[in-house]
Amino acid sequence: MQLEYISVFGNRLSGNIPTYLGNITSLTYLDLEANQFSGQVPPEIGKLVNLRTLRLSSNGLTGNLPVQLEALKNLTDFRINDNNFNGSIPAFIWNWKKLERLEMQASGLEGPIPSSISALENLVTLIISDINGATQPFPYLWNMTAINRIILKKCNIVGQIPQETWQMSKLRVLDLSFNLLSGQLVEVTLPKDLKFLYLTGNNLSGNIPASILSTGLPVDLSYNNFTWPGPDQPACLRKFKRGVIPCRSDFKCQKYWHSMYINCGGTNDVKMNGTMYVGDATSGLGGAATLYGNNDNWGFSSTGDFRDDNDELNAASRYLVQSTSMSNQLYATARLSPLSITYFRYCLENGSYSVRLHFAEIEIINSTRYGRLGRRIFNIYIQDQLVEENFNIEAEAGGILTPLTKHYNANVTNGELEIRFYWAGKGTQAIPSRGVHGPLISAISVDPNFKPQHKENKTKTVPIIIGVVGSFLVFLASGIFIWMYCFKAKSHREQDLRGLDLQTVSFTLKQIKAATNNFDSGNKIGEGGFGPVYKGQLADGTIIAVKQLSSKSSQGNREFLNEMGMFSCLQHPNLVKLYGCCIEGNQLLLVYEYLENNSLSRALFGPEYSRINLDWPTRQKICVGIAKGIAFLHEESRLKIVHRDIKGTNVLLDRDLNPKISDFGLAKLSDEDKTHISTRIAGTIGYIAPEYALWGYLTYKADVYSFGIVALELVSGKHNMNYGPVDEYTCLLDWACHLQQSGKLLELVDDKLGSDYNKSEAERMIKVALLCTNASPSLRPTMSDVVGMLEGTITIPDVIPNASSYNEDLRFKAIRDHRSYMSSQGHTSTPAGSLFESSSTSARDINETNEESCIEV
Repeated sequence: MQLEYISVFGNRLSGNIPTYLGNITSLTYLDLEANQFSGQVPPEIGKLVNLRTLRLSSNGLTGNLPVQLEALKNLTDFRINDNNFNGSIPAFIWNWKKLERLEMQASGLEGPIPSSISALENLVTLIISDINGATQPFPYLWNMTAINRIILKKCNIVGQIPQETWQMSKLRVLDLSFNLLSGQLVEVTLPKDLKFLYLTGNNLSGNIPASILSTGLPVDLSYNNFTWPGPDQPACLRKFKRGVIPCRSDFKCQKYWHSMYINCGGTNDVKMNGTMYVGDATSGLGGAATLYGNNDNWGFSSTGDFRDDNDELNAASRYLVQSTSMSNQLYATARLSPLSITYFRYCLENGSYSVRLHFAEIEIINSTRYGRLGRRIFNIYIQDQLVEENFNIEAEAGGILTPLTKHYNANVTNGELEIRFYWAGKGTQAIPSRGVHGPLISAISVDPNFKPQHKENKTKTVPIIIGVVGSFLVFLASGIFIWMYCFKAKSHREQDLRGLDLQTVSFTLKQIKAATNNFDSGNKIGEGGFGPVYKGQLADGTIIAVKQLSSKSSQGNREFLNEMGMFSCLQHPNLVKLYGCCIEGNQLLLVYEYLENNSLSRALFGPEYSRINLDWPTRQKICVGIAKGIAFLHEESRLKIVHRDIKGTNVLLDRDLNPKISDFGLAKLSDEDKTHISTRIAGTIGYIAPEYALWGYLTYKADVYSFGIVALELVSGKHNMNYGPVDEYTCLLDWACHLQQSGKLLELVDDKLGSDYNKSEAERMIKVALLCTNASPSLRPTMSDVVGMLEGTITIPDVIPNASSYNEDLRFKAIRDHRSYMSSQGHTSTPAGSLFESSSTSARDINETNEESCIEV
């Protein structure tokens, strides 16, 4: 009897997919979903010509889909959700003409959706989401007469929704959320079987057609630019039991608030530590829903429905999770959404706020054999800024049914605060049962980082107040005169700090002393150019790194102001978090998150006991993470920042070896209308771009150059300055250029990796690094393009710097001049020693400088 059916669903199998599976040509069903397989899909799978079902979702698969899969002409079900594939969606899928179900949610593949998809006329379910790449028009689907579910979420689709969409007679679900669709919705007759319509997060405008208003279906049109055709324009149309029409409008604030406390998913209010958390659960709220607490000007919207649980018209209780195993009532309930939950607060007084998000995994539990294998992964945005990517409650908390609090800072400038939890297709979707996925939140607390200004109504007391104030003004004026005369020599530091728009917590000196045991020498973990760094633990258990700036150094004061101004408004998964500061007496203290694994330089070049064995996937992750962090500074942040000192010691590694960029003390704010800055040079020899080192000409491309050097160090495991005048090459970059010229790029790869690395990724990383280190700034790519090149979504151009002679290449002039100077001073430079730095919040000062490797002129 021939083997036809193999399913190893949810068995925690790891390693590569066995190539010998290709020999079982009788297979018709192969399900490898929800395991830990890695590597590429073996081309041998293409031999399974009788295969009808192939499910590879929720693994860690990489690389391109092998072209040999084109031969699977009998496929009817193909799913590759939640993986890390590279490259574009292959055009060869046209050959799967029997295909009925195609799922590519967060697969890692890039767009555009190939036009050949139109050949799949038998499709019943089409699900593609979260693909990057260039924008694309709406794909041609109109010949798919049997299709009943179209989900094209976050696919960069532009233009109008084609009229043919509404003529697909069997359509039950249409989800085009978070695209770039524009234009107006015209009056149409909706398909008679349509049950769900989701168009949230586009640029649609005009009136909402009556054909949609009158359906009573779960409809989500939020976060568009629609207008309301009637005389009233409510912020949210509440006649839809499960629908959301424009959820944003101008509020007339009669009163301003300073806090928000929500018991998410709770039917009752819960009092914790003297604070009352208001329950947000009401009956009748399903996937697409909005609730307003009209008296307090807050609310939430929930987008999506759990369509994979075989209950399309599921009850509202599906979105409210409860646990009898949690003794802490604040974590005993939670709100769940299949796609997105957004909490918003209107009429907040402008200023900096502390946002605490409370989580506990109370749905994916060990109640079944598969329960422990579930992975809930989602992203978190605050004020439309990504603060957590691929967030996993269980992993962060260290287990299920374990409370977890995450702290962030947010700046309110228009009276509104928005907190959004978004499922980007990652994680398992069928453990412990189908339809278990999406963001989950237990509670939210928001507090001001400032003293609220209580606004009083202007009534008959105004004349009295004016009289009192008028009498007081004379006394006040005299007092001010005396104060200015007596204290005119006082430092302006506190005035400068008050002028900063900070988004951090202000700690007291008493708190910091308690955390560091009064700055005990046993807690000292570093000494830098601006003062020592101490490890500490706050009262709530949070481990911190405290940088104690020297109050005697005016440069230290300037660094303090710079870092406070920069860090307070920057939050990104690849940037070190600044928790807050302490300004008390002559103390200038910065409080950072503590990073367990020190710096990238220490991991690569530090003492033997401190080095970390970085495998290739980790190096690739670190490289892409650094690029994303710099891209955020350059292009995505509200502030546009040139770091000026990107190097391995300023890249810190957390416990999972995720990279976080540190040390913004040397950063330079750049005005958006300026293309460059002529400035004093501040950076590190070997990493400084030539135009900056020689002429002080600073642009974003200086950081791009520095990133290229770091990338070369990462792939090679060698320090850029690990060469000297007696060597054949000036530095690591010089050697890389010669290898490129001779066609031997892969000789640069770290010998410690052996052959255990992805050759195409390594070659891509080296080529990108060489492109970034081009002597001409104009030929260097932007950091967003660098991210695309590293991830394989953007083609690397052929403009690669050629090797130059030792005496000609300006990229090496600063290194030669430095060595010449050191030689004249009688110093011997040994890069592995004196040029090694450890600028880490975990073991050394985040602002550490080295006199031999940093310059400021």
